[in-house]
Amino acid sequence: MVAHVLRLRLALLLGALRGDPRERVRTILGLVAVVIGVALVCVGIMHLGSLSDGAAFVVTVLSGSAIALGYAFAAPVSGTSDQLDPRRFATLGLSPRPLAAAILLAGAISVPMLAVAAVAVALSAMWIGRGAGAAAVIGPVLGFLTCLLLARVGAAVGAMVAGERRSRELIGMFLLALLIVVVPVGVFVASLEWGDRVPPQLETAADVLAWTPLGAAWSLPAVAGDAIAFAVSLGVALLTVGLLAVAWFALVNRALTTIERPVVERERGGMGWFAVMPATPGGAIAARSLIYWFRDRRYAVNVLVVPVAAMATTVPLLIAGVPPEIVALVPIPLIALFFGWLPHNDVAYDSTAVWLHIASGVRGVSDRIGRLVPILLIGIPTFAVTVPLAIAVNGRWAHLPALIGVTATLFLSGLGLSSISSVWRPYAVSRPGDSPFQQPQRTGSSGLAGQAFVMLGTLLVSIPTLWWAWIAVTADPSYGVAALVAGLTTGVLVLGVGLAVGAVLFERRAGVLMEFVEAAY
Repeated sequence: MVAHVLRLRLALLLGALRGDPRERVRTILGLVAVVIGVALVCVGIMHLGSLSDGAAFVVTVLSGSAIALGYAFAAPVSGTSDQLDPRRFATLGLSPRPLAAAILLAGAISVPMLAVAAVAVALSAMWIGRGAGAAAVIGPVLGFLTCLLLARVGAAVGAMVAGERRSRELIGMFLLALLIVVVPVGVFVASLEWGDRVPPQLETAADVLAWTPLGAAWSLPAVAGDAIAFAVSLGVALLTVGLLAVAWFALVNRALTTIERPVVERERGGMGWFAVMPATPGGAIAARSLIYWFRDRRYAVNVLVVPVAAMATTVPLLIAGVPPEIVALVPIPLIALFFGWLPHNDVAYDSTAVWLHIASGVRGVSDRIGRLVPILLIGIPTFAVTVPLAIAVNGRWAHLPALIGVTATLFLSGLGLSSISSVWRPYAVSRPGDSPFQQPQRTGSSGLAGQAFVMLGTLLVSIPTLWWAWIAVTADPSYGVAALVAGLTTGVLVLGVGLAVGAVLFERRAGVLMEFVEAAY
């Protein structure tokens, strides 16, 4: 069995080089890039020999943990089809345990795992030169096995949960989640003051990761001189490999003995966001709203104007002599304020589509929640990237809690009040397909009441948070914690109340909304 699986692996590798000429070129260029990248990493690892033991420990543990995490999520995020998926062998009548072992062996003979093997060898050589002894071999070997098992388990779980082929929408959500995590961490690390030593923040992170499944194996050479630390890290590393192996064998057994439900195939047929969102009324409304937001240029113009307008406010502030570190904190609250304000007339942008909700008897809370999903998917990643960047430009990470609190209260409170305004005071907007800058003729309200209600109401409920944040930035940074707590509390509370009130208004004003749509369109 092992020989058959290995021959399959070699056939797949050779097939990639014998396919379409363009695909062949891409494959060769990818292999060249991987080889160059691995070579540079190995050279950098060997240079660690000239650094202190503490610096080598931090770089080894952090890098090894990042590699392990990447291999765990690479398959689910990328959405690529697993060539060694156990389900491909289900028709051969093979036993689960031998097949699982053969797939593991074949999985080790792949470009990604060979790259990890090269890095592990370089780390082992570097730590042997430092006198780590047998731990310099045991640690990288366990690290390699951890990455191999994480990759196989991640691919199996991803195929089981999302199927072999992921939609672009699902992959996009995975990438957004990755962006939310990676960018803030990268900005924080880049902003640290390195000097001629490792920043204490990274030392603390490495100490913690050394006792976790991600970094325990990679830390073994560095802690070889400490019997207690070595024993703990070795135990965690062995337990991680053991549990992952058990999980892998269980997943292979499930793949060979379980018949997937046939509805999975029907769910892939171009359903887009409807296949990603939950099969509930709120999920259906969220999927339809996402399609509108990402395809209707009226929404696109509104979203693009907000950051441009927020950045434009920094010019007069700089000209007036406001310190740049203070100006760097201004655009993010403005973006949060306007992002929360954007859905204040969302019902009007639906045109006649709101009839579907009313005629089908959708509950108001499902309508209110579903409509907020697009702006949440736009706003959360935006703030995850821009808030750390603003703090990095400001130069004081002590101001981070205050900025998060202000952003949360302005954004979430705006969404809550917008959920009320869009059914309480809708006003006519340009029709679908018309220019976003075209002003329609209005037979009723001009919309000033709804706009002012959301904008002024958001600022009013955010006054305590804004006050504490101002004190934190200008006087005492310890008030940033108060601003953070107040901002999150206010934002969540106003959002919840807004959804509840908006849901009641939607159900009670269903007839009025239908009359409004008929008169406006």
